[in-house]
Amino acid sequence: MKRTWRTLVCAVAMTAAVTASASCGLESGSSLPLRVEPGSIQPVADLEGVPITVGSKDFTEQVILGYVIGFALSAAGADVRDLTNIQGSNSTRDAQIAGQVDVTYEYTGTGWINYLGHETPIPDPQAQFEAVRDEDLERYQMVWTDPAPMNNTYALAMNRATAEATGVETLSDYAELVRTDPAAATTCVESEFNVRQDGFPGMAAHYGFDPNAVERRILQTGIIYQATADGTQCKFGEVFTTDGRIIALDLVLLEDDQSFFPKYNAAVVMREGFAEAHPAVAEVMAPISAALTDDVATELNRQVDVEGLEPAEVARQWLVDNGFVSMP
Repeated sequence: MKRTWRTLVCAVAMTAAVTASASCGLESGSSLPLRVEPGSIQPVADLEGVPITVGSKDFTEQVILGYVIGFALSAAGADVRDLTNIQGSNSTRDAQIAGQVDVTYEYTGTGWINYLGHETPIPDPQAQFEAVRDEDLERYQMVWTDPAPMNNTYALAMNRATAEATGVETLSDYAELVRTDPAAATTCVESEFNVRQDGFPGMAAHYGFDPNAVERRILQTGIIYQATADGTQCKFGEVFTTDGRIIALDLVLLEDDQSFFPKYNAAVVMREGFAEAHPAVAEVMAPISAALTDDVATELNRQVDVEGLEPAEVARQWLVDNGFVSMP
């Protein structure tokens, strides 16, 4: 796959500490790679010329969502700086709390488990959102806007040959396979999922198996899908449920039959002071978030990861197709 703009902008991985003078121009970001004009989003006096830095994590969906924010606010008149592709959740969060990033799309499950330190998710997505919104505002002065319908939660996947050979259909089945035949359960995960409490360790504890009994191979997120489809290096692999490669590679998802994984609805998040100074940001983004369904997210991800399109191109075209912005 060709190198993306985000790779050109940010070629050096950032550490969790995120120093202000370090990699990738973290102090101010770069200009957006494409231009847009107003559509249903019209210039807003509150945002005219206001410098706003938009951040995202370093996987496909997050970079697309970062550009969705960036193009939307640019159409509204803001002077948008691009800080998409920050490595990892904690680095992105640290950058936002430090004031180096103003606006991101974040996931309710990540907020609840990773940032607020809870171990048990709330099954109802609206209740989960409200709990994150209220506690993150009280503890860290972070404002969560109404979430999108899209729920990009974790899952384990396998190819059809593995499904037929093992008879595994659910995570309970997978746990039993680990207990009885761990050699048949080689699992590929990315480094963050390997240590997160809403990832592999927490899943193992919830489903009652020893995480050290199964061989885990640490791969980059994008490589796991193809490696799982091949079935040699990975019999099972960690995936995101809105990733377009699941359908493209004919992967089979394991049912989370005990509802371990939290809901990961995406919501626009800002620091309280920034949100109070620029309330138009939430107003501009509200109809966009409402349009981001699982099907939409899966298709946008597919265009990048399967067709090889640039995330910025995909984000802009979706906004154009839905009338939010127009081409220059």
